[in-house]
Amino acid sequence: MCLAVPGQVLAIAGDDPLTRSARVAFGGIVKQVALAFAPEARVGDYVLVHAGVAIAVLDPAEAARTLACLDTLEEDAE
Repeated sequence: MCLAVPGQVLAIAGDDPLTRSARVAFGGIVKQVALAFAPEARVGDYVLVHAGVAIAVLDPAEAARTLACLDTLEEDAE
C-alpha cells in the first residue's frame, strides 16, 4: 500500500518544469520535493507528496481534512 501526504510549499527553486523543486513542510519536518508532476504549485499551496514527488495540488480545505484524519490515526495508535 502507498501513502501520499499533504504538505505546504514554503519555497520553490528553479524555472525548468522538469527540475523545479520545493521545500515542503509536513508538521514541523521540511523536505525537498520534486514538482515535475505538479508544475502549477506555488508558495503557500498544499501539495500531495508521494516518494518525494508532489503529485497534485490540494484545496486547502481538503488538505486540512486529510491532515485531521492522519492526526486521528496517530492518536488511535497511541
